[in-house]
Amino acid sequence: MTPRLVRPLLAALCLALPATGVFADTLPVADFARHAPLTSPELSPDGKHLSVIYNDPDGKTHAIAVYAVGDMSHPTALLRLPPYDIPAQMIWVSATRLVVARGKQDGSIGNTSYTGELMAVDVDGKNPDYLYGYESFGKRAATRSTDRGWGFIEGTPTKTNGHFYMRATSWTQQDHSVLYDVDASTGVRHQMADIAIGGLSYMVGADGTPRFAYGTDDNFNYVVFRRDGDGWTRLGDDVTRQTFRPIAQVADSQRIYAMDSPDGQGGEFVEQDENGANRKRLAYNDFSTVSTGGLWTPAPLRPFGTTSTTGIPSVTYFDPNESISKLHRALSAKFPGEFVRFVDFSEDGSQLLFATVSDRDPGRYMLIDTHTYKVTGLFAVEPWIDPAKMNERRPLRFKASDGRELEAILTFPKDKSPTNLPMVLLPHGGPHGVSDDWYFDRDAQFLASRGYLVLQVNYRGSGDRGTAFEQAGWLKWGTRIQDDLLDGVKWAVSEHYADPNRVCVYGASFGGYSAMMTAERAPAMFKCAVGYAGIYDLDMMYNKGDIKDRKSGVSYLTHVIGRDAADLAANSPVHGADRITVPVLLVHGEDDERAPFAQFKAMKAALDAAHKPYETLTKAGEKHGFVKPENVEEFYTRLQAFLDRHIGDGAPATSTAAP
Repeated sequence: MTPRLVRPLLAALCLALPATGVFADTLPVADFARHAPLTSPELSPDGKHLSVIYNDPDGKTHAIAVYAVGDMSHPTALLRLPPYDIPAQMIWVSATRLVVARGKQDGSIGNTSYTGELMAVDVDGKNPDYLYGYESFGKRAATRSTDRGWGFIEGTPTKTNGHFYMRATSWTQQDHSVLYDVDASTGVRHQMADIAIGGLSYMVGADGTPRFAYGTDDNFNYVVFRRDGDGWTRLGDDVTRQTFRPIAQVADSQRIYAMDSPDGQGGEFVEQDENGANRKRLAYNDFSTVSTGGLWTPAPLRPFGTTSTTGIPSVTYFDPNESISKLHRALSAKFPGEFVRFVDFSEDGSQLLFATVSDRDPGRYMLIDTHTYKVTGLFAVEPWIDPAKMNERRPLRFKASDGRELEAILTFPKDKSPTNLPMVLLPHGGPHGVSDDWYFDRDAQFLASRGYLVLQVNYRGSGDRGTAFEQAGWLKWGTRIQDDLLDGVKWAVSEHYADPNRVCVYGASFGGYSAMMTAERAPAMFKCAVGYAGIYDLDMMYNKGDIKDRKSGVSYLTHVIGRDAADLAANSPVHGADRITVPVLLVHGEDDERAPFAQFKAMKAALDAAHKPYETLTKAGEKHGFVKPENVEEFYTRLQAFLDRHIGDGAPATSTAAP
């Protein structure tokens, strides 16, 4: 494709998207509490069908659904799962058969955890069968009942043939990662590899030979293995420290694509020989990691560009003049302000499933015929959300008090002057390996729609900045991480974005911990604090909740919060409740397994003992974050009212000095 063809291509792109409805200036609270009906689409190899996760409005019931791409009105197959079960991963192994990894939904802010059970089903919903797992299901239920372990989908051959790669770890041999080639119709398995460390992922070459294995061992050390003849060689510490991650084999060669974090700083994308020789850097960013997500060609897979994982995504093409880059650039021009992500190609490359998403748009999925350039709209993720009514999210950088450069994301309320606004500090959860980004954020959009400036800080310990940045937050949950958050508030005030007399803090999970810690450490800075599903007693993490149930989980805790009893106490909000001088709202699900309800009870008891006023909202049957729409709506309504009373336009005027 030549440059002069880009303009005709733009003119040729024909859309058939659902019409956007008419919305009031302010979306009702209920619209922020609704669940996306369809998520995670995958295109079949022949380009004729689409598999999706179907989500019931109740928020806790999900199904495996298959649609013909020409008719999204009725699924050709719909297989419902028990409450809180979810299709955690789905792949097509042929044009007529799907393999599904089952998972459990741990509330709206919790991770989807894999149950280790794998099943397969035909495109018409027939011949469902368990391929790995102990449940009584399918024609091989009796033999599968001996599968005492966890199975994971590791990928498929370059050209689909009804098989897939499965990684399995036995309950009785948790220190092994075994890789199999599995026939998804017969269930027959052939072992491909076995490494005596649990939880490793494999990179399989185009010829079906496993080339690399990588992951975190039970001692929380990152390890990488390279195939060496019939065995495996562990790579040296200079590589493992950098979190070297092999991505894919370069077609028709002994070279690979890989991600790296040189000396733990930022990130790079490289092409190299399997033994590490002849290394070619394709992309590098000294501030953040880079990503090839959504920027791959049809099989044989090859990346054609990268984006930075911070800031507003902007694609750097390896060859701007090749046809795939021009197609992506043309689609990006057709959808200004959106990031275009290539999701799936049909096996012959004639059909492309792609998505558009932005800071104001939860996303839309479309199909393009790569020969005629006709674009057909498939579905909007949340069709009731009008991007034109949403709010700008602006990534910016500032210097922390010790000189470290950090990223902040500000969400500005529409139709308000962007100066001296009432502001909500919104710390993200995690904290490690997680980060806030430019894309649509429900909490931030809800708060901005109610007139609040929202500040999100990617503090030390966050992901997407390299391993050194993430590890800089280890053992500093209550100290340096909180300093970064407080420095962010001071910066927003100094830049006149925020009114220093109208600042509150609200966070969920680790963000709930931070809400209490920042209110304790800088009570004069805030007018109120909201903790949602928070961790408030660090020592309790060793005794209650699901993290302690795994050896790797205990190792994680040892590395990131430590074992020193005095430090755990000093950095636990329950031991500093007497320093809180602002109104508090505590919100929690009574069935939470990640931050168990005992954490809520401990914080409540600490506030009682310190004779501090507070409000609560708890719900039976809810886990780590509410999922029932009526409960989410009630929470958002309470949150808005709480903020309005203390920093809203009608809140009493104060004369607190700027922090």
